[in-house]
Amino acid sequence: MTQPPQQPPNPDEPSNTPPGAPNTPPAPPAGPPSGGFGAPQDPPPGGFGQPTPPPADPFGKQPQQPPAAPPQPPAAPQDAPAGGYGTPPPPAPGNYPTPPAPQPNGYGYPQAPQPGYGHPQGPGGQPGQAGMPQQAYGYPTQPMQPQFGAPQPGGDGGKKFSTQMQIIVAAAVAVVLIIGAGVIYSATSGDDGGKNEASSSGSTGGEGKGGKGSGLAGGSEKVPANTKSKVAFQVPQPVVKDIVTVAGSWVTDKAYVKTGINEINGYDRDKGTKLWSFPLAGEICTTSRHVSKDYKTAIVFQESKPTKEKKYPACNQVGVVDLAAGKLLWSKSVTSSTGGDRPVTFDEVTLSGTTVAAGGTSGGAAFKLDTGAELWKPKTGADGCYDRGYAGGEALAVVRKCGTYDSPQLTIQALNPTSGAPLSSYQMPAGVEYAHIVSTKPLVVAADVGDTAGDGSGISDFFSIDAATGKLKVRIPADAEKYAGDCDSTEVEKCQNMAVGNNRLYLPTERHDGTSEYGDTNEVVAFDLDTGKLLGGRADAGDRHILTPLRMDGTSIIAYKEAPYDKGGQVVSIDGETFKQTTLMENPDDEAVRKAEKRFHIGSAELLYSDGQFYMAARSIHKPSTVNPDEKVYLVVAYGTD
Repeated sequence: MTQPPQQPPNPDEPSNTPPGAPNTPPAPPAGPPSGGFGAPQDPPPGGFGQPTPPPADPFGKQPQQPPAAPPQPPAAPQDAPAGGYGTPPPPAPGNYPTPPAPQPNGYGYPQAPQPGYGHPQGPGGQPGQAGMPQQAYGYPTQPMQPQFGAPQPGGDGGKKFSTQMQIIVAAAVAVVLIIGAGVIYSATSGDDGGKNEASSSGSTGGEGKGGKGSGLAGGSEKVPANTKSKVAFQVPQPVVKDIVTVAGSWVTDKAYVKTGINEINGYDRDKGTKLWSFPLAGEICTTSRHVSKDYKTAIVFQESKPTKEKKYPACNQVGVVDLAAGKLLWSKSVTSSTGGDRPVTFDEVTLSGTTVAAGGTSGGAAFKLDTGAELWKPKTGADGCYDRGYAGGEALAVVRKCGTYDSPQLTIQALNPTSGAPLSSYQMPAGVEYAHIVSTKPLVVAADVGDTAGDGSGISDFFSIDAATGKLKVRIPADAEKYAGDCDSTEVEKCQNMAVGNNRLYLPTERHDGTSEYGDTNEVVAFDLDTGKLLGGRADAGDRHILTPLRMDGTSIIAYKEAPYDKGGQVVSIDGETFKQTTLMENPDDEAVRKAEKRFHIGSAELLYSDGQFYMAARSIHKPSTVNPDEKVYLVVAYGTD
């Protein structure tokens, strides 16, 4: 069965509070916290026998075209067999596009550093959902220009500029911005050809009810008349003796729905009063982030509660929940297509249109959404191939694994949801142990090629694939020391902190020093999915804030802005073209409210924003703190605006 997720840090336990953690109050006389950058990593191997030029450096380095013969690495240290229904033919010659030329500027123009899940999908599926620079060996780098607020060579050993010097440099940089911005925008406008492809996974799309405030260009969410939020309701965390999985939360037009211990509960969106509840035979194992237009979603749960004889019941029950009616429509188990009568253990489940697809290492199956009637099972055989897992949304895709444990071969296939027949196949490079589908339409895959990421994110490269032909459009290197996307799991559809839309991949950069004395900052940038180019423009979090994309909203990105220790967080809408930010919600600065909000850590909590309401929920719960056992801990905290 799927192992329970690692429990997020508990603020009550002293040992769980990492020293120097970003955005925490400094403790005199200690100095500023570390930026948290990891050790430099070797560059990911070039794609298919040819070197891949690095993308433009967000922090000011100016990569050039690779030389005819790569020079030796510098002495000084640098900056910090596949097929669902048979084996597909090998990729045809010419299937590997030439990597794009690197961009001439950091984020598309010279700049000084500046101070999901669970929404209904449309008729065909659901609309859409990095660290210091590292120069790849073999590519020369122009001298790095001085950056406002950054430590300078031969300076004071890494201390910040004086206030007077900051003012002088800022004035000079402002002139560069005024001159440079117009040139870049005129050169890059219209690069995406007006495309507006919505993501189906990675982060989740969704529509607000459209009843509050003024609308945003390209999105369904509205700007509330008053963006200052209040705590709408809180759901206390149940008392347990061990770690229990409670993954899964969704929003309908009337309810916020959250999994509990062996149950699922629906709460009034505004007040938090319980609207309905129903039990499950056992603990939740995994859930789909996708929701049909009529508010149905898929889950996997254990066959029973634990007993002395069976301490860990199998995750072999797949079912569909009607989130509007508040009931389990159907649930069932299936046996493997290889024979035998033992039920298949499911590791993950997804939804695409009217098809529910569940998979795992022991087998898989697809069902009709409304009735649970079995549609198809993946073919397995003596070759050892099996469907590792599925991704849904606007389309259905699979990661199919063949080969041996020591030498796996993964293939990405677009599938016919009704029959399970492959529509196209793309064979991943050798050295990829796990692949993660970020989006099914357009088809975007993330992988750690040759274990080169080095940071546990599971991402060294993104692959933009033509789902109709199975040909690779472009491979996008994503230096793990620069970009903060995360696919840290063995599951196919569990990527987060990113969004796909407008034929672009939106990624946050890693936390890095800002211009203030304490606290980090970051940015959100975009890559073109046809060319792989790092596009001009970026969204800056601002000093002591961290931006994390949650999902797409039409052509805009809904993002959470993590605040420093003395402020409440924010939810913003980022224009997908101009990167202009519009504040949708500002959470209270009150100490008790801040403390509750900061318990929900980015990457380990479920964050949902819809129509002026923001829900933060735990994916797992644990036994009470031994340090302060009487302190209130919440399963859900909800915020609302007027």
